[in-house]
Amino acid sequence: MSTDRVVLVTGGNRGIGRSIAERFVRDGYKVAVTARSGEGPEGTLTVRADVTDAAAVDAAFTEVEAALGPVEIVVANAGITKDTLLLRMSEEDFDSVVATNLGGTFRVVKRASKGMLRKKYGRVILISSVVGLLGSAGQINYAASKSALVGFARSLTRELGSRNITANVVAPGFIETDMTAELPEETQAEYLRTIPANRFAQPDEVAGVVAWLASDDAAYISGAVIPVDGGLGMGH
Repeated sequence: MSTDRVVLVTGGNRGIGRSIAERFVRDGYKVAVTARSGEGPEGTLTVRADVTDAAAVDAAFTEVEAALGPVEIVVANAGITKDTLLLRMSEEDFDSVVATNLGGTFRVVKRASKGMLRKKYGRVILISSVVGLLGSAGQINYAASKSALVGFARSLTRELGSRNITANVVAPGFIETDMTAELPEETQAEYLRTIPANRFAQPDEVAGVVAWLASDDAAYISGAVIPVDGGLGMGH
């Protein structure tokens, strides 16, 4: 499949974001990634951007538009964690996670929507987490920021749905990345026991769902939350 559509993946230099960018390259899209450091995969344009800074986000989009054209598909994936129990969580622990995971999505999607409205076409795909709806001790900041993306996508659908723009949420469960590899073995075993599929996912299994949401096959799907979690969060 070859397409001229332009995709921007935030946080596309590692983990799930990198796999998503690789999948879009394989599928023939023009792909740009934002990264605070490091480079996106081969075949992508890497632009520097801190998603907590609106001016930096604007500059990154301007750079992508000049090189590839208007962004038609945006995947808001950039995210951080600062895990600790509520009573130990500092204001900064809370504010920085929300500013990146939720505020960053707001800045990126707001900037992307201008071009989408002009083209009367857009795919907005927000990367949430099973934790956003299931909850997780020690992750009040992260879970709150990720569950908020559901209300974001559904409100955006109501605002822009008539303009051929969709907004959906993908909620991964435990994915085999550098981050999960660092977990102690007993923690990993504990997590596995709670997953009906009895395994962690590969990042490209998330990328496949994102690619499908960006395709014409999913043109009539908007405001949906699609879990990629092996059954972990069923019904949540």
